Amino acid sequence: MVEAGETIGLGLLDDAVGYLLRRAQMAVFEDFARRFAALELTPAQFSALLAIRENPGRRQSDIAAALGVQRPNFVALMDGLEKRGLAERVRSGEDRRANALQLTGEGAALLARALAAQAEQEQAIRDLIGEAERRKLIETLERLSRL
Repeated sequence: MVEAGETIGLGLLDDAVGYLLRRAQMAVFEDFARRFAALELTPAQFSALLAIRENPGRRQSDIAAALGVQRPNFVALMDGLEKRGLAERVRSGEDRRANALQLTGEGAALLARALAAQAEQEQAIRDLIGEAERRKLIETLERLSRL
């Protein structure tokens, strides 16, 4: 049995980028879940709302691809956002077979509240590691995403 405060060695995991990255991701996502609980938004929903706001009228498939979400999963995500009245699909003027996406007024209002929560989380990260390290981390993560 492990005593409280006792360190458990994890061998090469103590220095494995993938393992430590996953642990950091879990910590950030748990913090996100606490901050966004009252808004009833998941990270995927927040990302979708923000991408739609930044790209109004873009096709559903374009937003899904930009976010790295498989098409069927994005369809289900949009179904949920539409059901909540946060976003809507409209027929694309360019391709009548495609859906263009836009936020509703309610979606824009909720996103504004979510952006405030996200800014608080980014500030907490700045407070923990400093702005210079935060920028360096972002640059490193962008490079790692090209693996």
